Amino acid sequence: MTNTSSATPLSRTTLSRAHVLVVGDVMLDRYWYGEVERISPEAPVPVVRITREEERSGGAANVAYNVVSLGARSSLLTVVGEDEASHKLEALVLGTGINAHFGRDPDLKTTVKLRVIGRQQQLLRLDFENTPKTEVLAGQSATFVKLLPEHQTVLFSDYGKGGLAHVSDMIAQARAAGKPILIDPKGTDYSRYKNASVITPNRAELRQVVGAWSDESDLREKCQNLRLQLGLEAVLLTRSEEGMTLFDGNGQLHVNAQAREVFDVTGAGDTVIATMATLLAAGMSLRQALPLANRAGGVVVGKFGTASVTYEELFA
Repeated sequence: MTNTSSATPLSRTTLSRAHVLVVGDVMLDRYWYGEVERISPEAPVPVVRITREEERSGGAANVAYNVVSLGARSSLLTVVGEDEASHKLEALVLGTGINAHFGRDPDLKTTVKLRVIGRQQQLLRLDFENTPKTEVLAGQSATFVKLLPEHQTVLFSDYGKGGLAHVSDMIAQARAAGKPILIDPKGTDYSRYKNASVITPNRAELRQVVGAWSDESDLREKCQNLRLQLGLEAVLLTRSEEGMTLFDGNGQLHVNAQAREVFDVTGAGDTVIATMATLLAAGMSLRQALPLANRAGGVVVGKFGTASVTYEELFA
């Protein structure tokens, strides 16, 4: 079944009462912009003369930022290091009105992704990261239990950096509290996400878990089998230029991608799941929220780098 219509706009007041708890791996996105005028005499690589630097919150922090950009409220629970990058990231997060709960591990290197941009193209990306200690993560689990009653939905943003080692326990607690649970998954072991409400893999991520599919019928069977195995309400497959398909107990619902120039797909998945979580917190069903989440993803790919969508853009 295909549906390309959008849902009835929600009022700003309704959205302002929606409160989403985002848990997961955060990172600092650094952009170094420069001019490329020559090739290095030392090696066959471009020489970039840096003219401008920019920093943005990434990972789960970008997800939480997408929630507040829509006019809702968000709390962010994560683990960072005790380093310069973590304090820069915390300042960025607090500056957007997100309620931040940063657990600190002095042995952890806060994840930083440094992108070098020349002539409007990404030339290089450097990643700095390691894995947090188990005891710090256990402390975050206790904070999670305290924060849970204040929120209508819970969103786990898994970037595979180690911050969601206790995700199974937190899902059980959120489920016992009757909260919708949305997960942006990572890796090949989806059993850790058992009993969540919805997971939102992209095509490459899903293929890693269920294998390749031969046609739409085969894809439908694989997604429904995965949904039943994990005890999920739905699987939302994001399909880039093919739009999105929701597989649930009533079958499937597809929305086509909204045609526009794609400038950068960075963070589009963050925007989609943040929009879904916000609309569920505001009282919509998954099927009602789907066309709007699809529209939000379409808006954000027209922007450069990790970006977000505003209320005006979503309900234009």
